[in-house]
Amino acid sequence: MNVSDIKVAQHREATSGLSVDQRFLDRWSPRAMTGQSLQDTELLTLVEAARWAPSCFNAQPWRFAYVANSSPGWQELLATLVPGNQAWAQRAGALIAVISRKEFEHNGASAPTHAFDAGAAWMSLALQASAMGLVAHGMRGFDLDAACDCLKVPQLYELQAIIAVGHPGRVEDLADAYQERELPSGRKTLAELAFAGGFEQLPQ
Repeated sequence: MNVSDIKVAQHREATSGLSVDQRFLDRWSPRAMTGQSLQDTELLTLVEAARWAPSCFNAQPWRFAYVANSSPGWQELLATLVPGNQAWAQRAGALIAVISRKEFEHNGASAPTHAFDAGAAWMSLALQASAMGLVAHGMRGFDLDAACDCLKVPQLYELQAIIAVGHPGRVEDLADAYQERELPSGRKTLAELAFAGGFEQLPQ
């Protein structure tokens, strides 16, 4: 596959045989970004969308620590990413850490769905980014301890992921290995994911 083919492929529209809202089909996770810094208003708009996600007991366990690429802490947080992610995330406009509280605030009991709820908030953020014409690419490829130290994450909280966000850039500015991957990913079929009545129908 050559670069010209990739440029066409990244604009390929995802399709569904069912009446899925187009915003779900339009969202994907590019890596190419311009390096333009994001403004606080843009970052807070993303977090505002995430704020309205559902959660157990409406506990809203998610927290977001963000660092724009113009901020003093940018290089320190970027350095916690694995080299493969640093290679393209260095051109992000900001990095946003998704953090969740492991205990309920109202009674101090363990909150078993804190990561699940934080995932719902991340999806809301990702859809808002797509609606704003921004790139949002979630990662788990980072040094967990180093990132927690960098962000001063308390013991009561758990760092779930780091999201690179920014303005969409040119595919050709990516390393060759990433150019080949810069297109929307496919999905498993519904038959592989959904089972009426339980897992006894799961293919072996």
